[in-house]
Amino acid sequence: MSGFSGHLPGSREYRRLLIGLFFGGVATFAQLYATQAVLPAIAVDVAPGPAGAASTVSASTLGLAAAVIPWSLVADRIGRVPAMAIGVIAATLLGAVTPFAHDLSLLLALRLLEGVALGAVPAVALAYLSEEVSPRFVAAAAGSYIAGTTVGGLSGRVASGFVAEFAGWRWGVASVVFLCAVAAAVFLALVPTARGFVPGRARTVRGPTVRRRLALNLRSPVQLALYAQAFLLMGAFVAVYNYLGFHLAEPPFSLAPAVVTLLFLAYLAGTVSSPRAGALAVRYGRLPVLLGSIGVMAVGVVAMSIPSVAAVIAGLLAFTAGFFAAHAVASGWTPVAADPQARAQASSLYYLGYYGGSSLFGWLLGLVFASAGWVVFSSLVLGMCVLAFGVAMLALRSAPARPR
Repeated sequence: MSGFSGHLPGSREYRRLLIGLFFGGVATFAQLYATQAVLPAIAVDVAPGPAGAASTVSASTLGLAAAVIPWSLVADRIGRVPAMAIGVIAATLLGAVTPFAHDLSLLLALRLLEGVALGAVPAVALAYLSEEVSPRFVAAAAGSYIAGTTVGGLSGRVASGFVAEFAGWRWGVASVVFLCAVAAAVFLALVPTARGFVPGRARTVRGPTVRRRLALNLRSPVQLALYAQAFLLMGAFVAVYNYLGFHLAEPPFSLAPAVVTLLFLAYLAGTVSSPRAGALAVRYGRLPVLLGSIGVMAVGVVAMSIPSVAAVIAGLLAFTAGFFAAHAVASGWTPVAADPQARAQASSLYYLGYYGGSSLFGWLLGLVFASAGWVVFSSLVLGMCVLAFGVAMLALRSAPARPR
């Protein structure tokens, strides 16, 4: 590694890094969830029922989960920024083909490949950030990156939902691809060349083997607990956003599709909460902020169980704010707590858990929703939040209380 000590807030390179990664998050997460707002339309057109339509989301997150570790190895070899650039360009090109798929199998195959390409940014971004930003400010910087992912997730869902209302779900998805192409261009123009990391092909002294780097993380109780947060909380989050639209389209709500699309504006709660959580973690410590964020998620789940539109909206806002705050803390904590030679793999394993949970629970809880209804569904989501809280309480007390 180089002797570079990291960019400081206020510097030009620090601002370019945060803005660039913000737009990288937009380019990635708008595409990843482009079909989520139009799942009812996909269910009518090409997929059998809610769980079948939701598989278009699970396919992309499954591809991403499978690709994060390979992308981390590519980034170790060729560099952080080149790896992210290759991934985001490939994903945008694949996304442009997706609206032309006219059967479910082809659509799922394209979404899977798109997810594989998209894996480059989440697999590498936080390791890159932890190497390029002064260590004390990594938590706050990670919160800003997560805010970009919330804007991406929101813009993809809202754009596809509104365009689909007038022109069909295919044009809805196509509109998101155009948005992502613009965001990708901004990302590539702004993100600075890495100074805190030397690619493997340029090193004179070789680091640990891949197996060793993975083992360093998988033997760490702190890392395993952080991966559990990703698996459980992201699984709960995606499941709620996958099936809430179906729930609200049924009595006693019977909301129109355009009104259901507006609920995705709740993502703005995450845009606000994620950088705030990073700042609070610097001041009070990561663990208290993480536990408090999970508690807010749980309160939101309970509120969404009340058969009232106002209660559901309030619950969704709390649930979303709590999730993104927890994710900002846990994802930013992961590379900092890892061995410096295995940071990319630490972040990749975090996102393996993150998108593994998304793929598994995003599909599995759909079967629960279809067979047992919203009350049982939300009870399981609440149980996942409680389990994540317990794991954090037991395993993360030994970790550093404040960002270093």
